Amino acid sequence: MKLLNIITFVLIAGLLSACTRDFSGTNTDENNPTNVTPDLLLSGVIRNMMNRQVNTAWGIGNIVVQHHAKIQFVNEDRYLWGEQNSVWDDVYNNYRNLQNIFAAVGTDETNPYYGVSLILKSWMFAQVTDAYGDIPYSEAGKAKLEGLYQPVYDKQEDIYTGILADLEKANKILATGSTINLDGDILYGGGASSIIHWRKLANSLRIRYLLRMSKKKDVSAAMEAIVSDRMNNPIFENNSDNAELEYQSAAPNQWPLYGSRVGSFDEFRVSKTLSDRLTALGDPRLKVFGRPTQKSVAAGTPVIAGIPNGLSDVDALAYNGGVQGVSRIGYTFACLVCNDQGEAAPDPAAARGLLMTYAELEFSLAEATEMGLITNETAETYYTNGVVANFDYWKAIVPSAYGIDVSMPAGYLTQTGVVYSGDKSERLAKIALQKWIAYYFNGLEAWFDWRRTGMPEIVPGPSNLNDGKVPVRFIYPLKEQSLNGVNRAAAVARQGVDNLNTKPWLIK
Repeated sequence: MKLLNIITFVLIAGLLSACTRDFSGTNTDENNPTNVTPDLLLSGVIRNMMNRQVNTAWGIGNIVVQHHAKIQFVNEDRYLWGEQNSVWDDVYNNYRNLQNIFAAVGTDETNPYYGVSLILKSWMFAQVTDAYGDIPYSEAGKAKLEGLYQPVYDKQEDIYTGILADLEKANKILATGSTINLDGDILYGGGASSIIHWRKLANSLRIRYLLRMSKKKDVSAAMEAIVSDRMNNPIFENNSDNAELEYQSAAPNQWPLYGSRVGSFDEFRVSKTLSDRLTALGDPRLKVFGRPTQKSVAAGTPVIAGIPNGLSDVDALAYNGGVQGVSRIGYTFACLVCNDQGEAAPDPAAARGLLMTYAELEFSLAEATEMGLITNETAETYYTNGVVANFDYWKAIVPSAYGIDVSMPAGYLTQTGVVYSGDKSERLAKIALQKWIAYYFNGLEAWFDWRRTGMPEIVPGPSNLNDGKVPVRFIYPLKEQSLNGVNRAAAVARQGVDNLNTKPWLIK
């Protein structure tokens, strides 16, 4: 009995010791951390939002500005939009992780994660207010810490004021030279060398948004303050400053469309608006944006020919003799199985996700100069810089194996449709056309800019379902009627009926 009691005691003691010693380790799920470091949060936000840029450009942005058109399931092209919730959902979902970065940084505003997060926050909220108008802003993201589940919808004017203030603050914060290393920066590579690029992005975005609100407020002093003091307000200087996400050859970080089904991919084709305009200019960028029709290749006379926007399903499928008579989207942007006969699979890392480019900035500065908002350089210089920069951009990223020559032809800048001449309206139209070309595959930015200027012209297709009008906004997500009905209703009462044609404050 004594031996049995001793053995029993030892076993029980051992079990108790094991339970107390290993309890915390055994009951910690390492696959579900309760805290995530800012570097991991930052890379996730950037990746998610840049992929959303690509997918939104593909699904609606390139269609509404007539870079692309559809040959099947043509509702987007006929303006039968319904809900377009990806911008709303992705901004607010990813803002939660930005809030977690702000919480991790605490009161240390010299931390580079704070400044970079302010820039991303500003860009993200600009996207959603540009798409919908009045939206939750000042009270957004306060559910977890403050229990605020039904945020008010702020006025677009107030949102833009907040965005511009945050971008200016971010530039100043990042200029302080914090010793904290910036990891997780998959946009500019991180480390100390990336900080100047983020500052340039902050100030270049300020130019974008100041110009966007220039018809509502006098922004000349704010713009002049930026461009006349580039030591303290650096802006993009060349294509190396572009805010773009480079994709990888291996999954899961390939070009987001690379895994598309060929049938879904081939619903989208080159728009006749794009092919006609670039063909008239002898513009070799068309060879990047589209491929010769299969019918023309078979006939030995390859030509890139788009399809008009806004046709019915029947007319779209029959246009130019059928699908083989309409150009597919450019090889640079293709999916794994979207190659033409005899071609190798496209490079899954060729195309990039775009946030803002040097070319866009130069065209914005050209317009601002032409409008008398800034005076430090000639509009023609900015305009020429923008055209050259966009040619150089595509020349640099299109794989040489594709055999596409994107060099600017001799005399391109001096031809009638491009040369910086004519009266003021003609010069502004040329800026708008080249900016529209440079906006290719940049989310909804071409649409946002077109709404402001009305240039270049967008003509609704013959079978459009929006009373012959090009939409100017998205409707609010229907779920908001039940989740935040009172505040949504107040926004609608203030802004106007919740449909595709109600102009937000910026363009009223």
